Parts: sequence; structure tokens; C-alpha cells
Amino acid sequence: MATADPERPGFLLPLLLLAGFRTLIDDLHVELDRQGHPELRPMHGFVLQAVGLDGTTASELGQRLGVSKQAAGKTVDRLVALGYLERVDDPTDARRKLVRMTPHGLDGLRRSAVLLDALRDRWVDALGADRVAAMEDDLHRVAQPHLFRLDVPGWFGG
Repeated sequence: MATADPERPGFLLPLLLLAGFRTLIDDLHVELDRQGHPELRPMHGFVLQAVGLDGTTASELGQRLGVSKQAAGKTVDRLVALGYLERVDDPTDARRKLVRMTPHGLDGLRRSAVLLDALRDRWVDALGADRVAAMEDDLHRVAQPHLFRLDVPGWFGG
């Protein structure tokens, strides 16, 4: 059944949500570039979040991201080369290597959080605090209960 409002076809909603997400992420990366992180890409944010403050193994990272261990390993290799991650011996198991953030990686993640707050404020300036809060409340109401899932890269990849 087609939508009752031809001005607002059903396919437009996910496109607009994606466009809003893309706008925020593109604006974030323009500013990260200015602040000393020109190599960070949107995928890297998911990886840094999935690595977390305590670190993880490549296998666990792949599971968290919904990608293969090999795909996770390639991304880790890239982020190690860029100075965002490092591989270290696991103090609890000498057979395992942990992937953890470097100070440069932590800086990128912290700057991202501050910049996303500023970008939200920009939306508040453009739309008004009540409308942004209502949009967030509405998205909480209709989104799945596990709001933030790190497996988006794997989900997008099929």
C-alpha cells in the first residue's frame, strides 16, 4: 500500500535520515581535519568505539563490528600505521595480542565527542531546541532498543 501523502513517500524517510547522519558526519570530519586528525574516516569512529578504553582482540573487534576477523585486522593495520591504535601483549594471556587506542586515538575520539555536541548545538540554532529534542525523543520511540550498535559497518556490507 502506497503512502497516503504523495509529497512524503515512504522511501524518503530513510534517505532523509541518512542525509542527516551524513551531514553530521561530514561536518565532523571537516573539523577533525582542522584539529589535527585529517586521516580519520567515518568507519574509524566505529572501530575506535568498538576497541574501547580497555582494548580488545582482533577477533572480538570483528564480532563487535559485524565483520570478519580479516576485515577487522586490515582496518586495525591501517589505524596502527596512522598512530591511532597499537597492538600489545595481553597481560592475562601471552598467546593473545590486544588492540588498544594510543593517546592520538583517544584524542581523536574525545575531539569527536566535543565536536558532535557542537554540531548538535548548530542544529538547535537552526531548528530550535524543542524541535531537536522532539526529534531525538521520537527517534528513541521508534528505534530499536539497542540504540547504538557498532555492527553498522558489517550490516551495511551485507
